[in-house]
Amino acid sequence: MLVLEQSLRRFDAHVYTQVRQVELVRLDTLASVTLLPAIITTVALVLRSRRAPAIAALVLLLGVFALTLVVNLPINHDQTGWSVQNPPADWAEVRDRWQLAHLARTVAAIGAFGLLIGVPGRSTA
Repeated sequence: MLVLEQSLRRFDAHVYTQVRQVELVRLDTLASVTLLPAIITTVALVLRSRRAPAIAALVLLLGVFALTLVVNLPINHDQTGWSVQNPPADWAEVRDRWQLAHLARTVAAIGAFGLLIGVPGRSTA
């Protein structure tokens, strides 16, 4: 996604809008089938292990979920209605807001999975 988003920065509003609309055909589905199971699995791990890294990972994943709901999904929804021939005047600002939120989500998700590496499934105490 990063490579595509960076590549799109070289193009105008018309190209950006058309590519985003193609991406959005399945992007929300992909996010749902990866993020929700990750959160559910992490909740189960927290309940079994009660270890700080698992709890911190859950907090990060819940942050990813919240950011997705508050920033990315509304932008995705709005962009599906944009006209390729006449994108909104603030299209670059919207693009930048989406990309910053996506970067924050990606960093948080990588951090969460890094924390989860090596957390045992049950407490040894």
